[in-house]
Amino acid sequence: MIALSRLSNFFVKYFVPKEEAGLRRYNVLRFKMIGLFGLVALVPLCLMALINFHIYKTSLDKEQRLSMLSLVNKTKYSFELYLNERLSAVSFIAATHSFEELSDTQSIRKIFHTAKQEFEGLVDLGLINSEGKQVAYAGPYKLLGNDYSEHDWFNETRVRGTYISSVFLGYRKLPHIAIAVESVTAGGEPWVLRATIATEPFSKLISFMNLAPGVDAFLLNRNRVLQTESRLFGSVLSPVPFQLPHAEYRGGNALLSTDKGDFSATYVNFMQPEFVLMAVRPAAQATGAWFSLRTDLLGVLIGGAILITIVAFGLTNILIRQLIFADECRENILKEIEHTQKLSSIGRLAAGVAHEINNPLAVIKEKSGLMMDILARSPATEVTGVLERQINGITSSVERCSAITHRLLGFARKVEAKNEWLSVNEIVSEVLEFLEKEITKRSISINMMLEESLSEIESDKGQLQQVFLNIVSNSLEAVDEGGVIYVESKTVENGVKIIIGDDGCGMSENTMSRIFEPFFTTKRNAGNGLGLAISYGIIRKLGGDISVISHVGTGSVFTVTLPFSAESKA
Repeated sequence: MIALSRLSNFFVKYFVPKEEAGLRRYNVLRFKMIGLFGLVALVPLCLMALINFHIYKTSLDKEQRLSMLSLVNKTKYSFELYLNERLSAVSFIAATHSFEELSDTQSIRKIFHTAKQEFEGLVDLGLINSEGKQVAYAGPYKLLGNDYSEHDWFNETRVRGTYISSVFLGYRKLPHIAIAVESVTAGGEPWVLRATIATEPFSKLISFMNLAPGVDAFLLNRNRVLQTESRLFGSVLSPVPFQLPHAEYRGGNALLSTDKGDFSATYVNFMQPEFVLMAVRPAAQATGAWFSLRTDLLGVLIGGAILITIVAFGLTNILIRQLIFADECRENILKEIEHTQKLSSIGRLAAGVAHEINNPLAVIKEKSGLMMDILARSPATEVTGVLERQINGITSSVERCSAITHRLLGFARKVEAKNEWLSVNEIVSEVLEFLEKEITKRSISINMMLEESLSEIESDKGQLQQVFLNIVSNSLEAVDEGGVIYVESKTVENGVKIIIGDDGCGMSENTMSRIFEPFFTTKRNAGNGLGLAISYGIIRKLGGDISVISHVGTGSVFTVTLPFSAESKA
């Protein structure tokens, strides 16, 4: 029963036509039902195709990975053989010749030339005493007397007995590696024999891999620095733009994501030195072969789908005719419900409009009273400027009332917001001027932190005035006499942000979670709970966002974010 109920809910959710689609919904439903029949019939075929695809792809991928891993391991053994031969040669020289014999310039040169003929890539040979000073040298550079006591390789050789470096430039300014072996004199004094090896043979070993077109192979150290040239990632000693995979001596495979695309990598690690040999190829190339099966499988699927569609059309036509009759009966009932709901909406709208008009009327009353007070106390010639500003305020408020009435009349039709380029700072300042009398009367401090170079935005001035007036009015009601309200504006990435905070009574978490709900109020008989709900709707309609953070006893902070324009929001 539970399974049947879930299946029924699934059908209602995805296959019952939407009311707003009109007569076209039946055609949409027809095709959906045909699709459902096709889905049920084609599932076995699709599963078989997916299984075959998976098995073939897995087998091919495994074969390719094993083949590449085998090739990389063979090349790794060639590298290790090359390095071990040279390490053995240096160790043999250190074991068969004394420190005194190697200290002689003629003797070390003779040994160097003999070794160079036998071992490819040998560049020079140097003898370093226990203090790290090179006391004998054979080679093309002037390195006699160099002090290596502070070099890491010298200290590591003293600890481990042997050392093979990564590729570096050093004094020679050419890529090379160093092989060093520690020995002792007859008197127990340690000394180090150091040989420099050119890296050209590394490139030859890479070339012997005979890689397929599009595949790149290179040698790295554990610091992600190239030890050989890479066709994809640069020259020797350049860092690669990806993290190295987890170190596994026997090697493995990994997917690398770089700014040049995704690559399938096969890698193997060296023990000494800590090199990583890696072969990479584009991920698309690694999975391209298995797509050859698609044509046959798609042919079978398409042929079956056509046959199923022909049969499904006949069945769905009968069901659609029955559904049309049932929808006509249901539509008559919905019209009656819609009429009742519209009457309820008109009542809510009237209440909201009444609340909106109260604020401009209050401003008109306040400004008129203030003008009467000024005219009563001052001669007419001294209050001309003040009188003019107050009359402008009255005019602005009347215009707001007219805009609200216009929106009320547009209940039955859509009325677009009147957008214009404006300064949010000016709107905030005007709102605070509206409330100047109450602010002064209650000795409330207003801290203005408005960004002078705030960007202009394209929005509706009248509606923004209403939003800020609602928020500031709530802050005035929340703070005690002598309280503080601060207003901050700043430019953000996609628009401007206005922050209005106070040090008033604050709100509990439950109140804060419901503050934007219509008709929710904490003022008991003093409000109808529409101010912030209307403000929330206005900001969302203008493409912005409004949020609040509040704690009981510490005040509230409202944050309004507005886009530069409707286009930038989109």
